[in-house]
Amino acid sequence: MPSRPGKPKSNPRSSDKEPRLDAPIRIIGGDFKNKKLVYSGDELTRPMKQRVRAAVFNLIGPAIKGKYAIDLFAGTGALGIEALSRRAVGATFIERHIPTSKLVRQNLDDLGLSDRAQLFAANTFFWARRLPKFDDTPWVVFCSPPYELFISQADEMLALINAMLAAAPPDSIFVVESDQRFDFASLPHAEAWDVREYAPAVVGILRDLGELTS
Repeated sequence: MPSRPGKPKSNPRSSDKEPRLDAPIRIIGGDFKNKKLVYSGDELTRPMKQRVRAAVFNLIGPAIKGKYAIDLFAGTGALGIEALSRRAVGATFIERHIPTSKLVRQNLDDLGLSDRAQLFAANTFFWARRLPKFDDTPWVVFCSPPYELFISQADEMLALINAMLAAAPPDSIFVVESDQRFDFASLPHAEAWDVREYAPAVVGILRDLGELTS
């Protein structure tokens, strides 16, 4: 049974500063397994911990093939790139922090993935208000923002997730990472989210979107 969210301590965010290119992380599986990604080491980026990423992709990995990945708060790009490694047909990355978005571009270039990806150096909330036109390919959407956004911009986060759910093609998959302060019961189709705790992270996965909206 999925665990229920509690209330952990909040995670700090560092100040805006030039990234350090000294903390690589690795792709877990697929075509680029064990390939390193450049990571700034800046807590502002807060990539999903590797053990959590491994758990998530163990759950959804086989279903990613043929889907289109959307990484809403890209950070290093690890989630979207992991999806591409597992045969997603393409990916969109959104990252507002300019130095970090340059690292996403570097990671895509280094792996030869630039022709399968598009990168927006933009505020995710603004980007979603003018959602680009996608084809009917099902999505796998990753929403892994700084945890504090679920508190400081709670209404915007819910509006973002609602808008993406409303726009997603049938058979899309959603992955939302928060900490224990966020109540997944506030999301649409609350009973359908598979919510699992990997303290301090809490991850909700929604599958079979088409069945829920038909």
